Amino acid sequence: MPADKANQILSVGGVHNYSTFFGYYMLQAKAKAGDYQGAIDAIKNYWGPMLALGATTFWEDFNIDWIPNAGRIDELVPPGKKDIHGDYGAFCYKGFRHSLCHGWASGPTPWLTQYVLGVNVMAPGCAVLKIAPHLGNLTYAEGSYPTPLGIVTIKDTKLPNGKIRIDVKAPKGVKIIKTEG
Repeated sequence: MPADKANQILSVGGVHNYSTFFGYYMLQAKAKAGDYQGAIDAIKNYWGPMLALGATTFWEDFNIDWIPNAGRIDELVPPGKKDIHGDYGAFCYKGFRHSLCHGWASGPTPWLTQYVLGVNVMAPGCAVLKIAPHLGNLTYAEGSYPTPLGIVTIKDTKLPNGKIRIDVKAPKGVKIIKTEG
């Protein structure tokens, strides 16, 4: 399917019916269509509410329709609030069956690293990294990237003219290609 068509389909209804399992692929489809801001918004609107409900990791199963009147997962559920872990879940995950720390739900992590921070490995062993950030409406992104030769630190800053300045510190032996725009 062409990327633009996939992005149109994924954009219907916002993050309703998003899936933690397919989340990374949904973000990838948006990136392939050039809709970096749409992907950033999806991360804020789908994975963000998990964090707002007390998550420190991403959940196996989540539906944004669970949010109204939900208690936090890092506190005892107050009377009258919904227990997001015990009261919800789909398929075989009903009740206390869905994991609140699930690897397949972590799709935003590599996606943010590659597309927002801009890290792209161009040679084996991370000998060459291309830094090509897409900040959308963010003013900056900052992070580190481990390589076999040591840690690379990156800060991408949106300038008043809309261009992005890339500041990188890399260990000896790692060549950096910057795509500042």
